[in-house]
Amino acid sequence: MNLRRRRFLSVCAALTAAVALPGRAFAPADTASGLRIRRLAWAGIRLQLPQATMFIDPLVNPDAWGSALKDPLVPVGDAIGDTSVLITHAHPDHFDAKAAADALRNGGTLAYPNATLPLPIPQGARARPSALWEPQLIGDFTATAVPASDGYGDPQVSWVVSAGGRRIFHGGDTLWHGHWWRIGRQFGPFDAAFLPINGARFGWRKPVSGQPGVLTPEQAVAAAEILSARRLVPIHYGISGMQEYVEVDDPLGRLHQAARAKSVAIHPIAPGEWMDWDAQAAG
Repeated sequence: MNLRRRRFLSVCAALTAAVALPGRAFAPADTASGLRIRRLAWAGIRLQLPQATMFIDPLVNPDAWGSALKDPLVPVGDAIGDTSVLITHAHPDHFDAKAAADALRNGGTLAYPNATLPLPIPQGARARPSALWEPQLIGDFTATAVPASDGYGDPQVSWVVSAGGRRIFHGGDTLWHGHWWRIGRQFGPFDAAFLPINGARFGWRKPVSGQPGVLTPEQAVAAAEILSARRLVPIHYGISGMQEYVEVDDPLGRLHQAARAKSVAIHPIAPGEWMDWDAQAAG
């Protein structure tokens, strides 16, 4: 049995134990080997270990939103060690082919929902379609695709990632659905949940529904509470000046307001900044 196979089976055994004991938390990460997380533009994040880098939904292409998005576009071409890119779905603001190519310029893994095929696959990268609920070892990370719901009904997943003594949830741009409880029971508690908060209403498809196609701030707080997330890191907000894509007013203010009566700590991070695990989150 080769080393990678033994590592995979070891991780799966650990996850099985975690499922059987839902209250079990991963041991605190130490400064030498623990997980560091950097927020990228829009919905993107970077997860960093000493010898492995993982990106989720990285965005560097200014054409995705043009001037409507004020986030600085954070470069992703400086990955360290084994490199992987996970995408939640194939919309161009979540699967940015340029960002994937930059991140995987020295090879690595592109993981994506089983029901979709993002193209082009970066040259030299390993394509890994991912089935729901199946943990997979990707470098030094364990990643599991879990259900999500897209505003247009296109294939989409959220990601559960464990590494460096931490477990995080990344929600892409999901809207509210009924899988939160199972995800929370099977994988919670989470050290952090990265959740969309802008409650956007779309006008591109007719007739217009007038309903949010992304989590609202209040729904994001409810999801974080069900997931038993120690902190909610807001992502996927900050679009302005578009007629066909309209966010709720003051999504970050509404998020803080919704969390006041809950046990959810809000931890905003500006694009380009790294998470400070020890910082006092604002509830």
